[in-house]
Amino acid sequence: MASYPNVNAANKYARDIVACRIPACRWVYLACKRHLDDLEKAKQKKYPYKFDKAKAERICSFLQKLPHTKGKWARERRKLVLEPWQLFRYAAVFGWVNKKTGFRRFKESYNEIPRKNGKSAEAAGVGLYLFAADGEFGAEVYCGATTEHQAWKVFEPARIMCLRTPDLVSRFGIEINARNLNILADNSKFEPLIGDPGDGGSPSGAIIDEYHEHRTASLYDTMATGMGARENPLILIITTGGNNIASPCYAKRKEVEQVLEGVIQDDELFGIIYTIDPDDDWKDPKSLIKANPNFGVSVTPEYLQSQLRKALNNPRTAASFKTKHLNMWGGAANAFFNLEHWDQCADTSLRHDQFRGEDLFLGIDLASKLDLTAAVSVYSRLDDAGRRHYYCISPYFWIPEDTVFESEDDTAADRYKAWVETGHLTATDGAEIDYLYILDEMKSLNGDGQIEEVGMDPHGAAMLSHRLSDENIEVVSIVQNFTNMSDPMKELEAALKSGRFHHDGNPVLKWCISNVIGKELPGSDDIVRPTKDKATNNKIDGAVGLLMAISRAMFTESSGPKQSVYDRTDVAC
Repeated sequence: MASYPNVNAANKYARDIVACRIPACRWVYLACKRHLDDLEKAKQKKYPYKFDKAKAERICSFLQKLPHTKGKWARERRKLVLEPWQLFRYAAVFGWVNKKTGFRRFKESYNEIPRKNGKSAEAAGVGLYLFAADGEFGAEVYCGATTEHQAWKVFEPARIMCLRTPDLVSRFGIEINARNLNILADNSKFEPLIGDPGDGGSPSGAIIDEYHEHRTASLYDTMATGMGARENPLILIITTGGNNIASPCYAKRKEVEQVLEGVIQDDELFGIIYTIDPDDDWKDPKSLIKANPNFGVSVTPEYLQSQLRKALNNPRTAASFKTKHLNMWGGAANAFFNLEHWDQCADTSLRHDQFRGEDLFLGIDLASKLDLTAAVSVYSRLDDAGRRHYYCISPYFWIPEDTVFESEDDTAADRYKAWVETGHLTATDGAEIDYLYILDEMKSLNGDGQIEEVGMDPHGAAMLSHRLSDENIEVVSIVQNFTNMSDPMKELEAALKSGRFHHDGNPVLKWCISNVIGKELPGSDDIVRPTKDKATNNKIDGAVGLLMAISRAMFTESSGPKQSVYDRTDVAC
């Protein structure tokens, strides 16, 4: 009778996670539960997939025949030993197959794992398996990255593994070259790939390391489209968290979250994310265990605790610690607003007609006519305890078509194109924004006279300000300085934390919020204004518009629908 010790350990890990015997975040729990649920579904004749224990055991056994390539374990000539959390991931990806074809169910595997948890050694071993042992004739396996240094972090360990494992080389007929590995019998190859690969290849396997560093999805897209002729392809993404929530990596992460939550169905995408939950205290040492599955193995408690102490003692390093060791995505390196709080305040059911007759406040940041312009609308209500709540609905964003479609900045262009396609960003004709577009939208929004005030920076806004005034819309000049911006910044921060802020989930606004850095007034740690990282092309226009709208809403007594003079006095009709 066949024995499957690695598969048994993998399934036990999944059961332990679901039974809460191992600390884990929501995404790990859902990934394990999905696997266990699918094992039950596989018993049904109509379910298209089954779990092949032999194939799952084979990849786990293969990986553990490979040697370590760095550190004391390499010096001691030790082989890789996969921990249960690693066995689970590879047993699931390689064990699930289509009942009819026998080919892998999962064509893509997204693994978000904090630093020092052994990602590169794993990836090297999987690359070797796809290259030599996967049964793919003429295999083409690439380890892709944005820089040569990063690409070689996966390929070089794979090459060293071959040099130190002559039985592997002999068994599969591997030729070891300086910059690639070949199998002459069927012309299979395994090599690093840097930057935009172009078209023309037919990859059977792709290892994308540290995907969060990729400015665009060009490498991923080329790999995915090039696999069309392959029967059993696999894209393996292994990455830590990052700072840029407009990156293709963050988009893939959100896709994985939706699959795990059952919001969308993609039976060919496997995903698992090791992080902490929104309610967890990142400063608690227990969070280190929860987010780092190899805690006490490849990543020592002493190392993580020392990094935590540095983050606590130096706020400037806190963002990096949270991103690299807890996989907490951020925006700007020293982002002012907490994105977890922002996500918790989302309510996609919000609509303008729910606030009919109530005061509406707008903030318009005109920025440059050549770039992003924002108009953000906010309603304000008082709850029974007298606390002010803010409701941000359907912010407007405009950008010139030329900036989107003729920009030399591929990252910005790809980002803007995606938002234009989803309707969250309007591309206006020509090379610069005609402010009449904004005027028309504001007139439409003010159809029944709801706009109470519009806050605008006076710089370059004279024409639009006069036109709005002609429409009986009151415009308030707001210079973006410490005096005007500090209070609304702190109010928004407090409202997000306490749940008094509500928004409809607009992705452009979230991106702008994530890019805000709080610049402190010299000599004060309590007075701030919004700024951005000048080394990037990230924008904060939407955030500035929101802050200006909040600044006007803060100073009104309105807490509900407008009342006529007859409702407010004892005057008889």
